[in-house]
Amino acid sequence: MLAGELKDPRISTFAAITEVRVSPDLKQARVYVSVMGPENEQKDTIKALTAASGFIRHELTERLQLRRSPELLFVLDRSEEYGRHIDELLRRTKSG
Repeated sequence: MLAGELKDPRISTFAAITEVRVSPDLKQARVYVSVMGPENEQKDTIKALTAASGFIRHELTERLQLRRSPELLFVLDRSEEYGRHIDELLRRTKSG
């Protein structure tokens, strides 16, 4: 859906779902989204996905043949940026 079905221009072409965590009662799902690009593009992508959550839930219900789909909470995944930051700090300590 992210690659071709969502037509919102705010969704970055460099967005990827990195992880989904579903609550034990299956009522909520945290969807972690990694977006390569500037801060404003990252925020716009999360806003667009949040706006499209009703459509996404409907499609998930239909495709996965669920009775109910969980509420989707989109969260910006910053783990890649954090990993790069840690790598840079390690390189500095080794060279200095």
